[in-house]
Amino acid sequence: MNREALYGLAANPALPAELLDRLIAVADEDLACGIAGNAALTPAQATALVERQPGSAVALVYAGRLGAADIDPTTRPDVALALLDQGAGPPEWARLFAADPDAEHRERLAACPDLPSDVRASLAADPEVRVAAELGWWTTTETATRLAEHPHADVRRAVAANDATPPALLAALLTGNGLPPARRCAACDREPVPFVHDPHFPRLDCELPSGAACSGAHESTVHEIQHNALGNRATPTEAVAGFVDHPSMLLRAELAARGDLSPEQTARLAEDPIPLVRLALAENFHLDEAACRMLADDGSHDVRRVLAANPGLPLDALTRVAGTTRLGPTLLPRIATASPTEIAAAAASADAALRMLVAARRDLPDTIRDTLAGDPDAKVVASIAPHPGLSEARLRAMLARHGARVAAGVAANPDASSALLEELTRQPAPPRKALRAIARHRNATAPALHACLVDDRARRLAAGHPALSPATLIALLADEDAQVVQAAAAHPMLPVAVMAEAVSRAEGRGWAVGAGGAPHVGGAAR
Repeated sequence: MNREALYGLAANPALPAELLDRLIAVADEDLACGIAGNAALTPAQATALVERQPGSAVALVYAGRLGAADIDPTTRPDVALALLDQGAGPPEWARLFAADPDAEHRERLAACPDLPSDVRASLAADPEVRVAAELGWWTTTETATRLAEHPHADVRRAVAANDATPPALLAALLTGNGLPPARRCAACDREPVPFVHDPHFPRLDCELPSGAACSGAHESTVHEIQHNALGNRATPTEAVAGFVDHPSMLLRAELAARGDLSPEQTARLAEDPIPLVRLALAENFHLDEAACRMLADDGSHDVRRVLAANPGLPLDALTRVAGTTRLGPTLLPRIATASPTEIAAAAASADAALRMLVAARRDLPDTIRDTLAGDPDAKVVASIAPHPGLSEARLRAMLARHGARVAAGVAANPDASSALLEELTRQPAPPRKALRAIARHRNATAPALHACLVDDRARRLAAGHPALSPATLIALLADEDAQVVQAAAAHPMLPVAVMAEAVSRAEGRGWAVGAGGAPHVGGAAR
């Protein structure tokens, strides 16, 4: 059995306790992290796992298997910081790490929630910019107020994204008015000014991102501060108004996503020459009807497609969008909230694209559901096919009339019988989407699942299905696809004898962790 199978076995909730003990005894670091997530792991086994592989302790913390009483923060700072990150470490630990000479530890501490006020003050004054910047992303209003005037622009960049920052300071960060100018940024820390890192020609000797620039005014970082402040819901409406015509399309796009735009700003952004800006506007759930109607006729297919998912889109505008845009049989928010009268009218529309969208609802009245099930257009029928309540006779009639074009929808119907699913797999060249639907269907039988194994994605789904036969499970342990192998090995119905054989082989090979954490077997790299 290969390593992928052992990873699956490590997560198998039906793995007997005795076999889990033996697997722990031979686990390398990677396997130990997999075992840490096993739902059946006992406290004693968690302790044994840490003794075997100390590196698994962090994974055990995030799995809820280790607490503060189990950890010495002086010997396991990584685990203690993980507990603080989970809000499960005592305040004394936070004070310990605030004074830690290791800046990486202080930086990780700065990202932890609910830090004591004295710890926040210490981190805010930290000589390492990255520590104060990390604190700026998450900290309280009081500390954010202090950090907004930090001399380093990178710290201000973080504060601008923190919604606990007071609105007045966010406005100041956005406009540059009311705060002393920053004295440093990442670019002028590393390079003599003026400096521009050409975005089209990366430099191997430069750690700065493409486009980083500073002539003494920290241009690229100021741009990032403005971007974060525009995206911050706490930034005052009046402070953002001047950015509707900003030369940066990225800032205009961030502005277009805000929920406090005036009708005049919205109209200007709807006419922006850059599709990225209009795309961000189309995603804005606060968009007014006038802007929705403008964007419904947008020349960009992507803009119209995104707009279709906006719940504020008027139904008549959605009808126009559906007629010019490939949307697929997906339930759109405006259709999901349509009134019974609107649904009835849309279901009777002469536009098949609109009928297809209505058919994606799964709570249609029986009469509308059955009418759409007999629709002459295959894409409408494919959309209604998964609707609960359709009789077996109707599902078969759909297949008889439209064949492979509706097979995936029929296979996804929760009421599709086991016999019907098996018949679908016996069709000549059944559509792969239908096989994937069958592989996740609650009524799929072992023969139907076996037929799904010809498709890679369906095989991954089938490998975890409760109805898969033990013989097929065992065969899948030798599959070339690692995801299939792991799913089969994690299957609760895997025979215990097969589990025991896998553990015995792992014991015989002497799993160990080599230099750099690379897995070794019997002293040789595997």
